[in-house]
Amino acid sequence: MSFEGQTAVVTGGTRGIGRAITLDLAAQGARVIAVYKGNEAGSSALLAEAARFDGRVTAERVDVADHDAVRGFWQKLDETIESGVQILVHGSGIRRDRVLAMMSREEWRDVLATNLDGTYHMAKFAALHMLARRYGRIVLVTSPARDQGFEGQANYSASKAGQVGLARSLARETAARGITVNCVSPGFIDTELLADLDAETKKKHAASVPLKRFGRPEEVAFAVRMLVSREASYVTGTVLDVTGGL
Repeated sequence: MSFEGQTAVVTGGTRGIGRAITLDLAAQGARVIAVYKGNEAGSSALLAEAARFDGRVTAERVDVADHDAVRGFWQKLDETIESGVQILVHGSGIRRDRVLAMMSREEWRDVLATNLDGTYHMAKFAALHMLARRYGRIVLVTSPARDQGFEGQANYSASKAGQVGLARSLARETAARGITVNCVSPGFIDTELLADLDAETKKKHAASVPLKRFGRPEEVAFAVRMLVSREASYVTGTVLDVTGGL
């Protein structure tokens, strides 16, 4: 699966799973634009590590919840990258956990604005970009919360279920133009998102996984690489679970 000559946009691409995806695609020859919201330290650390890729990895600060900002970002890509963008991996997401009865309107809206509205914004303008070129690969990073509905995550679970519905509709709308749209659904992955858990909780979660361990970001990146490859031309409208058997 070579990606030489291709350009990828990876949102949430400077930390955690997104960072692993950025580095993996760059290692396969792609030019990668890592999108981040505001963590300059994370962006700088990524670019320092990616220096070995001879400038093929860059970072752009964009709030995916801002429709106009996303539109401007894709307009810039239209104007500056003659060969176009072939790949979008949308991994931006936030959590504001609280039981629904106590959840504020702001906690609900913040999560939906970033996770679901942000998906609409990025997928919409990516699709417009790719439709004109009659080729594209779009992968949305969702979660098992989409159908398991974890306690304290009504907002997050709703946003992730919405992503899957959006992906399946968009897959039908773009299939005739050579564009595939899929989701990858990571389970417990060893990133900073698990850092605030105590040792006993981590042990309990790991024991619930049939493979008896947390996944690595690189294992999710491999699944994404498969879905965005040219060879995956007959895979669309589906969800690939990377959960260790959950």
